[in-house]
Amino acid sequence: MWSSSRRVLHDLLTQVSVRSFSLTSAQNTVVVERWWQVPLSKVGSPPRLHPRRHRIYKLVEDTKHSPKEKMELILTQTVPKLGGRGDTVFVKKSVGRNKLLAQGLAVYPSPENKQMFAEELRLLREGNLEERTQTRTGQLTVEFLKNSKLKISKMPSDEFQLTKEVVCRQFLKKLGVVVPLQVLRLPFEPIKDVGDYWCEVTVNGIDTVRIPMSLLPYEDPSASYQRQLKIQRQQQAAKDTLEVADEEAGVKSVSAAAVEAGDAKDFSESHVSEIPASAGDIATETTRQTRQETTAPPSDSSKKD
Repeated sequence: MWSSSRRVLHDLLTQVSVRSFSLTSAQNTVVVERWWQVPLSKVGSPPRLHPRRHRIYKLVEDTKHSPKEKMELILTQTVPKLGGRGDTVFVKKSVGRNKLLAQGLAVYPSPENKQMFAEELRLLREGNLEERTQTRTGQLTVEFLKNSKLKISKMPSDEFQLTKEVVCRQFLKKLGVVVPLQVLRLPFEPIKDVGDYWCEVTVNGIDTVRIPMSLLPYEDPSASYQRQLKIQRQQQAAKDTLEVADEEAGVKSVSAAAVEAGDAKDFSESHVSEIPASAGDIATETTRQTRQETTAPPSDSSKKD
């Protein structure tokens, strides 16, 4: 009886362990395989393993160092450096669970949520102008265009004309902004003369920004380089001149101080020489008397005593 119950308990524990191992998620798991294949054995007999050869394995997969999958979410509010409402973003799982989902800034991309935000985006684009609002990316684009100025250099060809296609290419080249033809408006077309002009760009069909535009005369790149080099040389020369002037000013101040010190020394010597001779004689006589008193021999009265 004990043997049968022990066998049943052993079978249950074995089944539970195998099932739990197969259903648990693999975390920090290393998948390996034998380098040398084990030869087939007879039916009912265990395989014959080599004591050293069949203990050599090669790495197949290491889940600890494998790249982590990111979480897909749909933003419900504008999040800096991520996007605006309705944008689909891919973030780390820790950021998505601990910040975006916990604070209500994003939701899971379920079919219902995708359909809801797609409908909202469609109404935003196709609704009335009074009901439409600018997206976060559109707001950043508007602010960037308000602080921008487009400068276009004229080509040496006499047939050069400034058209919408040229302006759109210059927007992408100079400012890095993609401007479609249908959202760009010029005062007149084509522009041939050099001067200052303007152009209007409509962002998402809501906000229109007027951007100053200048058509500059053709300038040879080598000539512009020489002009820039000349300006740098002039600046360096002016800097050297200022340094020389500062050094000369320092030398002059040192010489002036030396002259003042010499005048003070002469003044002191002249005052010392102007001391009256009588006072000097008096001091000499007093010193002489003092020396005589200290070196005088003892008197005879002491011997008599």
